Amino acid sequence: MKREDARSKFAEILSCEESVLELDRAALLIAAEDYPHLEVAHYLDKIDSLAEAAARSEIHHVDPVTAIQRLSDLLFNELGFQGNLLDYFDARNSFLSEVIDRRLGIPITLSVLIIEVGRRLGLKISGVGLPGHFVVKYMDQSSEAFWDPFNGGRPLDEDGCRSLIDRMYNGSLEFKPSFLDPLPKKQILSRMLQNLKGIYVRAKDHHKTLGVIDRLLLINPGALTEIRDRGLVNFALKNYNIARIDLEQYLQLSPDAEDAAATRERIKQLRQRQAQFN
Repeated sequence: MKREDARSKFAEILSCEESVLELDRAALLIAAEDYPHLEVAHYLDKIDSLAEAAARSEIHHVDPVTAIQRLSDLLFNELGFQGNLLDYFDARNSFLSEVIDRRLGIPITLSVLIIEVGRRLGLKISGVGLPGHFVVKYMDQSSEAFWDPFNGGRPLDEDGCRSLIDRMYNGSLEFKPSFLDPLPKKQILSRMLQNLKGIYVRAKDHHKTLGVIDRLLLINPGALTEIRDRGLVNFALKNYNIARIDLEQYLQLSPDAEDAAATRERIKQLRQRQAQFN
């Protein structure tokens, strides 16, 4: 699949309502921009096969929480899907296709996997974007339960989620009940892309960073940070006119931003460089 085709199909999925947005297909299309020979249908079939394996364990004859626990045990114990502790920032951990092939991932991609396998089994599993970590949950009118796919699919309750956050932030982050809210699919996709963006920024891969930012702006066209960062990346790529337009738009929309002075200075540099070519 050509990169532009993957981008176009990704944008098409984003136009769908939450209830029909195909999270698995969208996640695979994120990977398709880096893997032009990736066959999305092949990996959807693999997710189907995982659901079929779970169905053979009579998962339909128990209550939802027990069913999800059995599914978690199947994926993260019997089949060996696990968090990549040795190389967390390997970009492959952020691509659902690679997670399926290598059985290694990060919290959000492993969460997407169980969400989508569960969906095929009629299990309503939601993603929860805790600060610095990602888990999944099931909730009904009377209760809720959580699982941590990155750490062997272990079950959690609200206190367990609080403890996890306390450990990650050494008690410096005040817990908010909203941390446990289920995330819409577009926000899950955005968080996946943010992870990739961080990886590519650290690697100083400007072209791939730009591609991620463009997709983040498909999800949220008014994201000021992404408009600014697109300008900065284009500056690094010497696309000076495009960079200036983005940075000027950023300042126009956020004139009192903390980095306003630095952005004005960058725009001044851009104008000077553009003048050299006129």
